[in-house]
Amino acid sequence: MNDLDWNDLRLFCHVARAGTLSAAAERTGISAPTLGRAMRGLETRLGRALFTRHRTGYRLLPDGEALYDRVRGMEAASRAIEDWREGAHALPIVTVALGSWMSVYLGGRLNAVWTPEDRFRLCFKTSEVAVDLERREADIALARERPESGNVVALRLGPCAYAPFAARGFDQTRNGAWISLGREVAQSAAERWTDADPARWITVWANARAILYDLTVGGAGRTVLPCYLGDGDPDLVRAGPAIPEIEETLWLIAHADERHRAEVRSMIDRLQDFFRERKPLLSGAMGAAA
Repeated sequence: MNDLDWNDLRLFCHVARAGTLSAAAERTGISAPTLGRAMRGLETRLGRALFTRHRTGYRLLPDGEALYDRVRGMEAASRAIEDWREGAHALPIVTVALGSWMSVYLGGRLNAVWTPEDRFRLCFKTSEVAVDLERREADIALARERPESGNVVALRLGPCAYAPFAARGFDQTRNGAWISLGREVAQSAAERWTDADPARWITVWANARAILYDLTVGGAGRTVLPCYLGDGDPDLVRAGPAIPEIEETLWLIAHADERHRAEVRSMIDRLQDFFRERKPLLSGAMGAAA
């Protein structure tokens, strides 16, 4: 046990949490073969088997579970000391501006793009109004319109489809109720679509997009939502096909200079990967197939 050091245990935690050497390698920056050798070396030094190894990944054995429970406390203490030494408030901040619906969607899946282990803090700036990146109101914006000017870069993430949705338990055959944003707050074609046809029986209005989503999940009626939000929620079902005339384009916009900051560059890359993997959901193709 004299040659057992904290680095061995830290790597053990990463492998235990990730479940595969490749995923742990992405987090640690250490190659999968090196991690595999480190885990075998740790087992040899401890004299205990910690993992079962399968083609699908690593699974903790009882001794591995016991060690993980003990090492997590050490890991938390080590992190607290590191934060105290460096000062958590000295960590850089990346500000991401996005609309209410995207805040709901991305916020619920945040660990796909950011975790508390990252050495930068994250600020969500929820706004329906375009932010001024040149004035550093945000570092990154997820927006439905590409800026026509300014010292910014715009990366096209893909088409963003909209469709009517209702709660899974809502009886669409007997109830024709619709939910809509109030006219005073509806800005885009998608937000005005429901109220544009007098034949739609609107029984509930909302003054905020997030409330509109909550009312739909609660069973108040049908409403139009982005397909990434509606098709991505198991409590909602399509109440009609996607509406081509209100489809939008989702853009990732960043200040041309700020994008070179390491933490901003990292968030840009992660967000691009996140939406690339979810392109069928974003475009409405996933719900159409279902």
